[in-house]
Amino acid sequence: MIEIYKDWNFPDTQYVRQKTEKKQIVLHHTVSGDKVDGDTSWWLHTPERVATSYIISREGHLHKCFDDEYWAYHLGLSAEHFNRFGISYHRLDPSSIGIELDSWGALLQHTDGLFYPVTRQNGKIVPNLKCKPVKNIYEYCSNQKYRGFQYFDRYTTAQLDTLKRLLHFLMEKHRIAANYKSDIWNATPRALMGWEGIFAHASYRQDKSDVHPQVELVNLLKSL
Repeated sequence: MIEIYKDWNFPDTQYVRQKTEKKQIVLHHTVSGDKVDGDTSWWLHTPERVATSYIISREGHLHKCFDDEYWAYHLGLSAEHFNRFGISYHRLDPSSIGIELDSWGALLQHTDGLFYPVTRQNGKIVPNLKCKPVKNIYEYCSNQKYRGFQYFDRYTTAQLDTLKRLLHFLMEKHRIAANYKSDIWNATPRALMGWEGIFAHASYRQDKSDVHPQVELVNLLKSL
């Protein structure tokens, strides 16, 4: 068993209460502030069945939205994502378990020297000055970018510790092997073909930067 900090017990209308065989675990981040409540409230107040089974707060608290034997939409895939690799469109949400890490994700540095979450303004990606500056910075690489960004909200040690325990739990429960390969940080046919393993949302879509390849997360996945 895994210790759950809070079980949100989503109503049946917010996920698909259908038990399905699981082959993949998919890591996301929320692109949001310090509290999980905002993410769950957003999902609960929309008619779409978009959600993940779990969210891990920055403090490492594990929030459960619905049982991982069921499923919800979390990948946002269209035929275009499959066509790029010559793969026929098929649904992967039912056979995958989604996990969110609470994080702002990509950041931009403002002229004041501080780092802010990103937003779109007049067709451009700019720092969101309506948000508080983020202090826990992860620099992807001094001379490279990941999906167009160099700076990210750092996943915390507490989050990664909880994530590791959760992954071991889910791998054992659903008999899923990690099958780590470095191709998960780009859109890869392995993910879109439904191969068994642990993937990032970015493994399916070129327009996503979750989760970013923070070195501690990479090492965690390699260790599984």
